[in-house]
Amino acid sequence: MNVERDQHISPPCLLTKKIPIVDLSDPSDELVAHAVVKASEEWGIFQLVNHGIPAELMRRLQEVGRQFFELPASEKESVTRPADSQDIEGFFSKDPKKLKAWDDHLIHNIWPPSSINYRYWPNNPSDYREVTKEYTRNVTNLTEKIVGYLSKGLGLRREALQECLGGDKAQYVMRINYYPPSDSAIGAPAHTDFCGLALLVSNEVPGLQVFKDDHWFDVEYINSAVIVLIGDQIMRMSNGKYKNVLHRSIMDGKKTRMSWPVLVEPKRGLVVGPLPELTGDENPPKFESLTFQDYVYRKIIKVLRD
Repeated sequence: MNVERDQHISPPCLLTKKIPIVDLSDPSDELVAHAVVKASEEWGIFQLVNHGIPAELMRRLQEVGRQFFELPASEKESVTRPADSQDIEGFFSKDPKKLKAWDDHLIHNIWPPSSINYRYWPNNPSDYREVTKEYTRNVTNLTEKIVGYLSKGLGLRREALQECLGGDKAQYVMRINYYPPSDSAIGAPAHTDFCGLALLVSNEVPGLQVFKDDHWFDVEYINSAVIVLIGDQIMRMSNGKYKNVLHRSIMDGKKTRMSWPVLVEPKRGLVVGPLPELTGDENPPKFESLTFQDYVYRKIIKVLRD
């Protein structure tokens, strides 16, 4: 199936099917855990509300990101990776030759401290670093909570999946996507995320779509919500119990869309695969165990071949 050929908008008869919403303020921890697990099994995506990250901090995160992308090109290029560097961090501008994706983006590590290269963190706006550090503290705490629920859903200790990602050495990567108005281009083509999971916030302009039951569904905008997308690594760790959601981004014809996904990746060099506790004679491993770097390399090679 060539999912990229499907219509941008879901058929009207399916618009009643909503992306799951999980309210973390529910006093029943068991009900919250059940909602997170059910959404991850059936959709691979859910929206978190009342998640504990201050709305004002989220507003400031979006403000400094927008201010950066409104700078002159010469200032944005000050955080571009050097020509001889193999880094995947820095500012990247859209390439007119790549019609499948049309966005500028800024990407850099935010955790752990040993992985951070401040060369790729903008100095302008002046409070970019302060806001990003505070958001990092909040988003790492939220991630551990969500991963804990996912561990419980597998019948494991709450810390199990977090430890399999590397514990406090798991790598968090901030990516800010800037999609200018367009009637024709796709901001990001259909894909699943390489990482364990992603926690995403966006401005008020819709555009994120997910694929389920042979149709694309729009992810509605909810002010101050955090969208959680299950990635390839947690799908593999769970031996397929949790779904790695296929998603894409559609451009708006009149307004600029921006999004701030934080990608949670396994610690460098860590071997990732189905957890031994979840496999056996009646449930053999469905995936090969690989380091994250080897997995990414193989997937990129496959994409280039296709």
